[in-house]
Amino acid sequence: MNTKLLTSLAALVLVGCVSAPVKAEAEQVDVDKAVEILGRSVAFDTVAGRGKVPAYAEYLASELIAGGFAEEDVAIEPFGETSTLMAHYAGRSAETPIVLNAHMDVVEADPADWVRDPFTMETDGTYFYGRGVLDNKYGLTMLVTTLIRLKREGFVPAHDIILVLTGDEETAQVTAAEVAPRFKGARMVLNADAGGGTLGEDGAPRYYSLQAGEKTYADFEVVITNPGGHSSRPTGSNAIIDMSAALERVAAYAFPPQTSELTQAYFRETAKQVPGDIGAAMARFAENPEDADAVVLLTAEPEYIGQIRTTCITTQIEGGHAQNALPQRVTANINCRIFPGVAPKTVQAKLQELVGAGAEVNFPVEYPQSETSPLDAELMAAVRKAVDIQSPGLTIIPSMSAGTTDSLLFRGQGIPSYGVSGIFMKPSDDFAHGLNERVPVDSIPGALEHWHVLLTELAG
Repeated sequence: MNTKLLTSLAALVLVGCVSAPVKAEAEQVDVDKAVEILGRSVAFDTVAGRGKVPAYAEYLASELIAGGFAEEDVAIEPFGETSTLMAHYAGRSAETPIVLNAHMDVVEADPADWVRDPFTMETDGTYFYGRGVLDNKYGLTMLVTTLIRLKREGFVPAHDIILVLTGDEETAQVTAAEVAPRFKGARMVLNADAGGGTLGEDGAPRYYSLQAGEKTYADFEVVITNPGGHSSRPTGSNAIIDMSAALERVAAYAFPPQTSELTQAYFRETAKQVPGDIGAAMARFAENPEDADAVVLLTAEPEYIGQIRTTCITTQIEGGHAQNALPQRVTANINCRIFPGVAPKTVQAKLQELVGAGAEVNFPVEYPQSETSPLDAELMAAVRKAVDIQSPGLTIIPSMSAGTTDSLLFRGQGIPSYGVSGIFMKPSDDFAHGLNERVPVDSIPGALEHWHVLLTELAG
């Protein structure tokens, strides 16, 4: 744990007298441009394996150049079937630039499962729908539109701003791993793929989350082999049945509860915003992580279980080679999100213990780990001003993501990285990676103002 994470309570949580949400007055030309870019973005089905990221990068580059960037300041770099896009916004000094990060790829979406075509942005007047309309083409669009606005306004930052759009965040993150070392010494990374405001079901702002850390991603492969044979001659041993029993043991196991300065602060402050038994459990857990009743309540909530412990779930299974043969090989993928400070090899050893001697647990790709990022006063002051655009005085709570973003790779290079999305939405509206992904139509003006304030404060 980074001992500099919590410099003071004042730096950690900035709270004021919360008033009603404010509808930010972004320029209509910028709102219209954002809607246009978001719609065009969704139409690029940038799913891994389809080779559409380079074309999408070309489109974004054309928007940036049309918006005032010199052609030589916008570069697309191929990486296999994907690519990165980087744009340089020159300031008065090239030292310690601010890096803006988002990703261009999206997860798969089967049109047969959706109510609407996932790769055509549609609206019912309340929401925009489409794959990637939230994760992460929304945040990407806000960054691109804001940079175009700053060019139009003639803004000259004190230090360079560098836009870094990666092409495989949803899969191998090779592009982020390749480019992150180039920015050692950068002042900070502002990531549009995390953080943001949480609204209650009544639409009232509850709190703003600032991502300052994230869990370690790991995929473990479980393999069971068997001599097999003819299906008419059962042997009493079946690799599929054995795998089923092994995976049941994994599913039944709960990794021990854990906490850190970051998660304690998150639960302590979020408890004040969440009513009922869940809010009370948060407060109790923040003060006593050994409170078993609080752990039970919080781990029953998908939104909070990732803040409590390491989680491992089975996500894929493959087995058998013929309909009339005993299976000779069965494999399963167990996806784990590991609490910071826990070695992935330790989790592998626990999984091996759970599946038993008849199975083998492999660790094909070891993903990087990183420390949490310190919260400096200048960053928090800028976030305070940006949040106040939409909800004056709203509580700001540093948080740890249960999922993984490109910030993990930048943090691994020693670059402080923060998820500071400008979107405000209800948890019940979050369908990222799921069916009928959507974002509120009226969230765009506020998100644009959010990024405008952040960049002019931090880079100005």
